Amino acid sequence: MTEPERRLLTPEEYRQAQDSPEFTELRRRFRRFAVPMTVAFLAWYLLYVLLSTYAVDLMSTHVFGDVNLGIVLGLGQFVTTFLITQLYVAYSSRQTDPVADEMRERLEAHEYRSEGQQ
Repeated sequence: MTEPERRLLTPEEYRQAQDSPEFTELRRRFRRFAVPMTVAFLAWYLLYVLLSTYAVDLMSTHVFGDVNLGIVLGLGQFVTTFLITQLYVAYSSRQTDPVADEMRERLEAHEYRSEGQQ
């Protein structure tokens, strides 16, 4: 065997990790990004749908050639999706990944065992 055998994690170890301050901080950091971005994107999408439904004249405004404002804003939905993805990758690399990596290492080292499992 080239790799040492690893002991499986117990449900209690997962519960200990989930109840840890590190996990609470990880959830807080994730929500601090995810909730505002989700709300902003859904508002932007809803605005696009409402404009497409109720402001047809505005959305039909020609921007250049056969391209109208509706097409530009529709493509903007895709651009926004890619932008949010890039922002999340950058945010995650700085804010959540270090905490998650540390927790994973502690789990793999079985450091979340309760006192009775020593």
